[in-house]
Amino acid sequence: ISKELGIPLGQSEVVHFADGEIIVENATTVRGKNVYIIQSTCNPVTERLMELLIFIDALKRASAKHIHVVIPYYGYSRQDRKAKAREPITGRLVADLLQTAGVKRVIAFDLHAPQIEGFFNCPVDNLSAIPMYGRYFRDKFRNLNEELVVVSPDHGGATRARRLATYLGCNIAIIDKRRPKPNVAEVMN
Repeated sequence: ISKELGIPLGQSEVVHFADGEIIVENATTVRGKNVYIIQSTCNPVTERLMELLIFIDALKRASAKHIHVVIPYYGYSRQDRKAKAREPITGRLVADLLQTAGVKRVIAFDLHAPQIEGFFNCPVDNLSAIPMYGRYFRDKFRNLNEELVVVSPDHGGATRARRLATYLGCNIAIIDKRRPKPNVAEVMN
């Protein structure tokens, strides 16, 4: 991204102490500047999230004007509602943590559910990779036939699958599954 924009990357380092604590060492002056952090909160999700929060805090304390985060994968986004009593809405908690740390804008990709945007009091740009995927598959398989089907792994992904199917001009299928407990899925239909 920095190469495409012709802007050098800031110099920073993430260091892990022996006990697992994280410190971020930023060697670039950010005083009065708009700063963009690109950090996915992929596996290990909690560790990547803590790195991001600590880095945001370091930039805020270094007097950055505005801190924007680009999060290709928004960890904890599947926990966007209470499915059962006494469950947390961790997607909201992460939004609160990011804002408390100092984020002024979030740029994410294909959030698990549109309501996550509403968890924030700052601007959120929820970009979609569907057109990119659609172009890729259309170019790779120029002779797509009527038997092509886009399959959503669950009801939550149906909207994204429908958008891709529309882009490709094909049918959609949705797997009806239930999760009796975390990391366990039972396909019903």
